[in-house]
Amino acid sequence: MRPIFLLFFLLPVFTLAQKTPVAKSKTVTKPKTAVASKPAPAQTGFTISGEIAGYADGTIVDLINGGTSQTEASTTLMSNKFFFKGGNMSKPDFKIILINKQAPYITLFLDNSNVKIVGSRETLDRAKVTGSKSHADFEEFNTSLNPYQSLFAEDAEYDAARYAQARKLIEDYVAGHKESHISTLAILRYNQLAEDPVEMEPLYKQLAPDVQGGILGKYIAQMILEARQNGVGTLLPDFSQPDTSGTMISLSSLRGKYVLVDFWASWCKPCRMENPNLVAAYNKYRDKNFTVFGVSLDQAREAWISAIKMDSLNWTQVSDLKGWGNAVAQQFQISSIPQNFLLDPEGKVVGKNLRGRALERKLERLLK
Repeated sequence: MRPIFLLFFLLPVFTLAQKTPVAKSKTVTKPKTAVASKPAPAQTGFTISGEIAGYADGTIVDLINGGTSQTEASTTLMSNKFFFKGGNMSKPDFKIILINKQAPYITLFLDNSNVKIVGSRETLDRAKVTGSKSHADFEEFNTSLNPYQSLFAEDAEYDAARYAQARKLIEDYVAGHKESHISTLAILRYNQLAEDPVEMEPLYKQLAPDVQGGILGKYIAQMILEARQNGVGTLLPDFSQPDTSGTMISLSSLRGKYVLVDFWASWCKPCRMENPNLVAAYNKYRDKNFTVFGVSLDQAREAWISAIKMDSLNWTQVSDLKGWGNAVAQQFQISSIPQNFLLDPEGKVVGKNLRGRALERKLERLLK
């Protein structure tokens, strides 16, 4: 199972050579040839000097990789201060400073620089971070997007005008920051609004090759590639599998309704966590020409049936009980779950991988 949102990126460090002024000759007849001095070498490695008030001496401070969630280093607070020193970074990276192993935490885009963090326990998530150009760029982008932050909330109401404004802001940001890895974050934010990874492609193509080849750039490219497979606007191929009683049920038998084809399994924890959202959507819209068609990647029939009952999945469920070898999963190249396709009454894809509030927002627009 892949992470939905990778915070594992950013801008490679570039050293900009400054032009050295030519010294004036003291004699007019024999001017000296000006020799440009060598630029100062780029800093290798990083330091983080923190001053956080409100914690007892000895409180643990962890430096965590934002993409892998792995702890990279640990130290302790003494007299409100902590310090980290690390080796050379080939590119800026997203980090988390976690104090006392609990939220809130400090987010940091770190590069080869000397970073200073100042804050307090009461306002830890608003600690002041200075010294990192990458972090300054990150804060600049977030500040520009602040007026639209409510659009990204789980319970956000759909507002077509504000959505369009936010999308335009991000489009302009990417156009003006083609060589910044912050733009990859901006593009992912754009996808949260568009809810169709294919719409990221025009923005992705604007990025400098180095940015496209970064970790997050490659992730976006993969999202676009996967989205084009049975993408929005295409007719999802028909299939049939046995339901819980062994009766063969085809997808085409549900034509005439909006159908969410949901790939899941009883053993998949994220799937089970998402099921209450599906139940809520189903109960809200089942009388408005909407249903769910579950395709399970289970192998044990008993576990499958038990999960259906336990989670109150009161819609059609099918499975060939071959696990990852499920024929439909193979047909649609499903390599991670949960995944889903939202189909219109004609069987065309109108949405992919809609979860939580995103699914409800989509249904609100379609089934007014």
